[in-house]
Amino acid sequence: MSLNLVRLDRRALVRAAMGGLLVTPLIACNENPATGRRQFIVVSDDMLEQMSAQTWAEIQRTAPRSQSAAAQRTIEAIGRRIADSSGLSNVNWEFVAFDSPEVNAFVLPGGKVGFFRGLMERAESDDELAAVMGHEVGHVIARHAAERVSQQLGVQLGVQAAAMALSEDLGEHADLAAAALGAGLIYGVVLPYSRAHELEADRLGVDLMKQSAFDPGGAVSFWEKMIAAQGETPLAWMSTHPANDDRLAALRALI
Repeated sequence: MSLNLVRLDRRALVRAAMGGLLVTPLIACNENPATGRRQFIVVSDDMLEQMSAQTWAEIQRTAPRSQSAAAQRTIEAIGRRIADSSGLSNVNWEFVAFDSPEVNAFVLPGGKVGFFRGLMERAESDDELAAVMGHEVGHVIARHAAERVSQQLGVQLGVQAAAMALSEDLGEHADLAAAALGAGLIYGVVLPYSRAHELEADRLGVDLMKQSAFDPGGAVSFWEKMIAAQGETPLAWMSTHPANDDRLAALRALI
């Protein structure tokens, strides 16, 4: 289907713009002292931690923990060093090594950090593991989860408001127009913010490595391995992560 045959009059455009204001990141913004950036956040930390606790419990129920005591000690020791440098004294950190071949790690609001066996086997030093740990802790410092949830809520509200505003003028085409607006917001607002979050977490992670007496060069060597093994990647503007070359160049510049 196409919108080419639908003509929006001036009143319809104004209403759509008013609906779009709900997702503008300049509204209800607060400055994060760690990043120096203003953030659109409308969800509470308590709400996020409740969501996180449920997810963390489900992950631990379905994903087996590593049976390697050495792996768990390594993740715990690196995590504590990085967390102690984060300045977040009110976070109940927990670091768990999971027995999965997936080359990945994650962090949940409230300081729940998981490392998969596949990623730990890919890393060749504590410095490279610290690069990943610093990145994950960086997401917590920068409150990226709160920002992403707020953006997604804003997109949903904005699209719903736009559909209501356009309904009088577009009739049966209102939902189609709202869907097009939603897609534009996803690719124009949410995904770019996600890519910015990844680069921001990289920067904070390198700072944490330095403060924790890890060699920040581990971030470059680790991502060189990851990129070499990754193969073809999606177009950067359609991805939640920055282009590989951009990411590696940014890390090298930081170091």
